Amino acid sequence: IADSVITQPISKSQAEMHKQILGMSSSGKLFCLYPEEFTYKEMKSHLPAKIQESNLTSMVLFLKRMDIAGFRHCDFISRPAPESLMQALEDLDYLAALDNDGNLSEFGIIMSEFPLDPQLSKSILASCEFECVDEMLTIAAMVTAPNCFLHAPPGTEEIALTCWRKFSHPAGDHFTLINVFNAFKEASTNSASQYYSNEKWCRDYFLSCSALRMAEIIRAELVEIMKRIELPISEPDFGSKENILSIKKSLLSGYFMHIARDVDGSGNYLMLTHRQVAQLHPFSSYYNTRRIPEWVLFHEFSISEDNSIRVVSEISPNLFVELVPQYYFSNLPPSESKDILQEVINHLSPVSTTKEEQKTNNDNKENEKFPQSPTEQRCIIQ
Repeated sequence: IADSVITQPISKSQAEMHKQILGMSSSGKLFCLYPEEFTYKEMKSHLPAKIQESNLTSMVLFLKRMDIAGFRHCDFISRPAPESLMQALEDLDYLAALDNDGNLSEFGIIMSEFPLDPQLSKSILASCEFECVDEMLTIAAMVTAPNCFLHAPPGTEEIALTCWRKFSHPAGDHFTLINVFNAFKEASTNSASQYYSNEKWCRDYFLSCSALRMAEIIRAELVEIMKRIELPISEPDFGSKENILSIKKSLLSGYFMHIARDVDGSGNYLMLTHRQVAQLHPFSSYYNTRRIPEWVLFHEFSISEDNSIRVVSEISPNLFVELVPQYYFSNLPPSESKDILQEVINHLSPVSTTKEEQKTNNDNKENEKFPQSPTEQRCIIQ
């Protein structure tokens, strides 16, 4: 099931609610931007409940944390499809949030502390291992806050693109968002009147000041959560090759289910999991550039915006096969992309086999030096 946002017509109940709200004021007019006959022939009485259309991974993680595990007996007001619940459980299993009994693992308990999408929580926790927490918190805040790039007024599109290119990072959109956030913070620090400077600076660069302020608030809250549960926050090191690689590893640890490949060299990306074809969103730093990466990690997929993938960064197949859970990879549907990744795995496997053979030979030599008694049993952990 793809994470997507679909634009759909208003329902009769929503239209009636708008009328009632308007009726509370003494004056005003309600303009309906659809034909009158649509109201009687096509308009639905009610729209489906959001829980029946949304990805349920976050909700299931919350229910698990609240020890509400019996979904069959859970009294939902609007019961979601069983397939959606099973998909959510499967996603949590891939993210190592569940133990062998289907309960929350220790890792899953920590993930549930963050009011974020579980994949994003997993990336933050992985950044503790790869020592890029400071940068990952900024990315998490920026993708959680509203989009900071504004639609440029007619006639100013090229000016806006020129402004945004100043923040563009060759590694991808996640890194571009760090540049935008850091530049916004610097503009705030260097100004005598912070409010005026922020507003003017954002207008000059066609950015949303309210979205960037929201990102500041979200990031501060995430830092407080990290401190409360006593997780380490690494020092900023944005820009170094090691840091960029660490950020990509952290993102892949959570978003290995959001991988796509350019199948024809023209920007038509086929998603590994859903076999859906999508294009880069116009706000992507790769959009309208000569270099289109073959393999990308994306934050979200939107059907309503011409089947586009948003917040995209380049990754390598080698890095993917290094970090992806093998049982997830084995469950991917057959595709040319999967075959390419399998070839990468096969290419890397002889190295592992050689190391194992060397280890076995060394063990045999040790046995010759120190022969075991018939009753002695040796335990080898592999």
